[in-house]
Amino acid sequence: MDKLKLGSQGLEVSRIGLGCMGMSEFYGEIDETEAKQTLERAVELGISFFDTADVYGWDAEGHGANERLVAKTLASVRDDVTIATKFGPLRSQTAHLGYDGSPAYAKKACEASLKRLGTDTIDLYYLHRVDPNVPIEESVGGMADLVKEGKVRYIGLSEVTEEQLRKAHAVHPITAVQTEYSLWSRDVESNGVLKTIRELGIGFVPYSPLGRGFLTGALKDRSQLAENDWRRANPRFSDEAFAQNLKIVEGVEKLAEEKRCTPAQLALAWVVAQGNDIVPIPGTKRTKYLEQNIRSLEVKLTASDLKKLDQIAPVGATAGNRY
Repeated sequence: MDKLKLGSQGLEVSRIGLGCMGMSEFYGEIDETEAKQTLERAVELGISFFDTADVYGWDAEGHGANERLVAKTLASVRDDVTIATKFGPLRSQTAHLGYDGSPAYAKKACEASLKRLGTDTIDLYYLHRVDPNVPIEESVGGMADLVKEGKVRYIGLSEVTEEQLRKAHAVHPITAVQTEYSLWSRDVESNGVLKTIRELGIGFVPYSPLGRGFLTGALKDRSQLAENDWRRANPRFSDEAFAQNLKIVEGVEKLAEEKRCTPAQLALAWVVAQGNDIVPIPGTKRTKYLEQNIRSLEVKLTASDLKKLDQIAPVGATAGNRY
């Protein structure tokens, strides 16, 4: 798989990455054996960029199960892969408890992630969400100290505004910004974030590039979601929004049939086509979907295809808020 530079600070990663969250939580039943097989297959297929976070998953040792899973599975290839993790949100196993973006907590969280990941340095460390009670300059200042100490190589931010990004970048160069981005989540195109990312030479890492699975075409009714699937409480998956959003999927399915690819491959190909500064991280816990996702790189979209997709899913067309 081709590699490209993510941002302008020197980080190089595979053309697409792998979001690992669903392997440990949030999307129904967990199968650690299959998750390990998926991670191993990703490496075989050339993926070198893996995304996790300290709040993904719980096991007998407590929170951070996903970091432990990723670390254990990728230990033999640790020097050949880039592992991104995050800090900031606070939670129990059943509830969100707020945020802590303080420099002191950044240090504490980093030390804990380093231990769970079994590594001396975190390749890319994100502020997962901005703490409303801590100026982002302070949060990034604390992260910059971790870089100076050699515990973090590159700094990233997740879900920030244009103003927050500019303030943060003035404190320490930001390598990557992670935000939801797909055919049904195009906010960054209109709120100034994508423009600012490019102006400052920052890499863009879209998460949920398949619209949390909606754009795969596999979901036709809310009843298909497991009882413990968090999407049941998501506004875009409500009864009313679901029906409206299916119209977008129908348009994607029709064009995918013309292109002789799956709807998921078409949706991913659209994200990839938005620029060489973009590295999507589609998440999956199953090898078959991983292999299908990687084949999206073989789908070449013409100017006509891109125009059709703009008509199918223009900015703001999706029903329901993202959260």
